[in-house]
Amino acid sequence: MSVRQEKVQEQLVQEISDIIRRDLRDPRLGFITLTGAEVSRDLRHAKIYVSVLGDEEARKQSLKALNGAVGLLRGEFARRAHLRVAPELEFRLDQGIERGQRIFELLHSVEHELQPQPEDEALPVGDGRTEAEARQP
Repeated sequence: MSVRQEKVQEQLVQEISDIIRRDLRDPRLGFITLTGAEVSRDLRHAKIYVSVLGDEEARKQSLKALNGAVGLLRGEFARRAHLRVAPELEFRLDQGIERGQRIFELLHSVEHELQPQPEDEALPVGDGRTEAEARQP
């Protein structure tokens, strides 16, 4: 990847985030976070990855609103970035955050299952000591 591509990607995420926050007034837009962008080598096409807080319907509505505003976003980005030709924008859902959250929840539940339960430790072993006392040397 060229340095130019990287700079355009960074600027794309920064500027589009700002435009969405300040200029778009679509009620379908939920809580959106731009997580990254991929720009083609010729800088003519860009995929922008978004994470939307909410259920599946909120995600669909937010994507629909973003894709409906592509012309405005593209023109404003070209103006701000001082580009002669702005890349064509395509918004895509970023599933990475949701996947990470699900993995975190699974790990937390496994950790919880592996921790000894307080009622297990208080059971007598047979010689009058509890299990926790019997494990100590």
